[in-house]
Amino acid sequence: MAGAAGKPSVLRQAASRDGMRTVAGVLLAGLLGLQLLALWRAPAMWQAAEILVQPSAQPLLLGRHELAAPHAERRQFALRKDGRQGWMLRNLSSSVPVTLVRREGELRSGSTLPSAGKQMRIGAAVFTISHATEESLSFSGAGHHWQYDGATLSRDGVAQPPCADAGLAARALGWWNRLMPLPLSAARPLSFGGNVHCGNRLGLAGEEAGAAMLYRDHGRLRLAAGAEGAHTALSLTSGRIDGGGSDIRQQEYALDGVAALAVGGTRFRLSGRGESLVLQPGRKVALHGAPEIQLPPGVEWQWQQRALWAAPQSPTLWLGLAVALSALLLAKMLASPMLPRIHLAGARQAVAHAAQCAQTGQPWRPALLALAAAALLVSGAAAIVAQRMGQAPGAAYVLLLAGGACALWLSMPGRLPLAVAAGLTLAATGLLAQLELGLAAGDSSWLRYYLKTAALLAAGSGAIQLFRLWAGRRHAAPAWLSMRGVECLLALFAALALLALAAQVLWGDETGVFDMQPVELAKLALAALSAHCLALRMGWHSMAGDGAALRLRWLQLIAPVLLFLSLLGLALVQVDDYSPLILLLVWGMGLALAYACAARRRWLAALLLCVAAAGAGGIVLLRQAGPEGVAHLPVLRAFYADRFQVWLDPARHPHTGQQMLLGAQAIAEGGWRGSDGWFGLSTLGKAAPGALAIPAVQDDFAPSFFLNRHGLAGALALWLVQAALVGGLLLTAWRCHAAGRAARDFRQAWRARFRCFALCGGAAFVLGHLLLSWGTNLAIFPIMGQPMSFLSAGGSHLLFFLLPLLALDALSSASFEE
Repeated sequence: MAGAAGKPSVLRQAASRDGMRTVAGVLLAGLLGLQLLALWRAPAMWQAAEILVQPSAQPLLLGRHELAAPHAERRQFALRKDGRQGWMLRNLSSSVPVTLVRREGELRSGSTLPSAGKQMRIGAAVFTISHATEESLSFSGAGHHWQYDGATLSRDGVAQPPCADAGLAARALGWWNRLMPLPLSAARPLSFGGNVHCGNRLGLAGEEAGAAMLYRDHGRLRLAAGAEGAHTALSLTSGRIDGGGSDIRQQEYALDGVAALAVGGTRFRLSGRGESLVLQPGRKVALHGAPEIQLPPGVEWQWQQRALWAAPQSPTLWLGLAVALSALLLAKMLASPMLPRIHLAGARQAVAHAAQCAQTGQPWRPALLALAAAALLVSGAAAIVAQRMGQAPGAAYVLLLAGGACALWLSMPGRLPLAVAAGLTLAATGLLAQLELGLAAGDSSWLRYYLKTAALLAAGSGAIQLFRLWAGRRHAAPAWLSMRGVECLLALFAALALLALAAQVLWGDETGVFDMQPVELAKLALAALSAHCLALRMGWHSMAGDGAALRLRWLQLIAPVLLFLSLLGLALVQVDDYSPLILLLVWGMGLALAYACAARRRWLAALLLCVAAAGAGGIVLLRQAGPEGVAHLPVLRAFYADRFQVWLDPARHPHTGQQMLLGAQAIAEGGWRGSDGWFGLSTLGKAAPGALAIPAVQDDFAPSFFLNRHGLAGALALWLVQAALVGGLLLTAWRCHAAGRAARDFRQAWRARFRCFALCGGAAFVLGHLLLSWGTNLAIFPIMGQPMSFLSAGGSHLLFFLLPLLALDALSSASFEE
């Protein structure tokens, strides 16, 4: 054993390596087992597969009950069959429109396309359209001549000044629309009503603001009733209007050529069966405990049971999952000792053999892992496509997909870092919460969060592990990964993130654009750019050149970061919430503290800690001041004063404070051991109507549902795992910093420092998400919309930020073993 005195033995290294993997495997197996138990205990639920409507003498009134559409009105629309035109539909709801889907496009009920020569009547005001194209509209009325192009409203040839209550972002967007050509402008609707002409508002005396809207829809301008225009007359007629004209909200639509209807999130495929009309509901369909319901004459349902255990319709999904699981199982068998021994010496020999296999590798094992990763990538992407096509696989298949993704992480060679183990545990916990949420809901749409998260976890894990296997090859170090190559890649990454942010500003809204959140990609790019500049700053004296050249290079490198940060802040301000700014503040302070510690700037670290303490003290002082004290602060009066008022006294604002009140009630019901008293074990797969009433319970208020189901004791366990995630990232960053200080080559030192600051920035972002989410749900802060990492149904946050961060931690940890 003399040779073992100088360095740790292979047996000790293998035991250390497999210890974290074993603990993570046990935790993941337990959480996946709880998901399986929830599926097993879920009661049988039924939904309408087809709604058969038969012709009758009188129009049939269909609503929420008859259509199995939870978000439809009680009396949504009327159907009748005309002898010449066939089936006709008239929407009866003033707040929930019906969208008719044809081959040539979509048509929203209660809206129309204005054309030249017609007259618009909005309440008592009459406007005459003089010129109309698909891109612009000119009309006269209310004593002025108006022109609108889908982005900017001009009065008598001059763009209107911004409204007095418009923020900086709205004013900047208005100037952008005036300066940029129409294809690059951001669509902004024209609102009729109110008493003020400003911005994109056309004031009408006696009408509420937002009584009618003109907006850009698929490149064409459309006139529709607004949210406040339920009792406002709205018509578009040819010729003179003499107090009459049919309201555009009462017009009928022929269903001939209509392929589908969309009502309140529920989509209906239309088809004919003899004289009858068949509606096939999808996406958001009400669930029933038994196939029984009272329906009016002329309406009949065909029932189907909720398919939790149904196999996917596409054979590609089964084939991809089968290939992935088979390759993982075979790789595990190759990495294990073929002849395990019973006695102690045999056990030591088996562990040593496994460690040697992990170090030297077998020629088939990387190929099998690559095959499994590629199969999971394809399966996850195919599951997302199948869901969007209305052919989502059953929850049991999704559980296998999530299990395959976790098994792929555990099967990768090398040490399993603490942050990766904690991240996988949090991902499995989030999947459990989303599955409970889907099984507890009263309609079929809630399970889509579980499917989407699991599919993105599988696809992202497959892509990341393919990259890790490629990067692990010693000869896979092309020349473009040099310093200049990395800088070009970072600049390209920043440009891509900026383009994605611009797309959200121009064509998206607060929920994102093209079903993604570019902000998550921007946060990753911001963390990478800042880490690169700080890494270069730490090696300031190691670079060749005089002081002037170094200062010029430093300014050249920091300028893109400052520009990117300013543009990111401008894009985030457009969101009707100030949580992104708080998140950026937490990230900036965390990264500055990391730099202060790395550069041994004790005074800077002390100053940052004092600022953080002052921020915490400010929250306490605001709590003690109460609503009356906050009302006298001019800064808060101009900056979301209503949020502070609701936060300090939600009982006075039961409507606007509904989210906070319902969340607090759900947390109080959970107590220490959950609402069932058994930490949520006895309610797995059962209904939870109270907790589901919380707005955004799948996103911002997901912790409230978790606390209601599993209690404060479960939350304490969750906090420990979250602390392990942040601590694991910082631990790897500290090891990278130590490696950078010990390196003698500037490029090696830069690479280690880059990983250090990138991990610190990522940990600061994760910590900011956790602080904001817990603070919102526990009423420590005013309501700020930020999802909780891994727990909330945030697909973009998982795919574009969390998984790349775990990959960077795994690659950094693997570099220490080489």
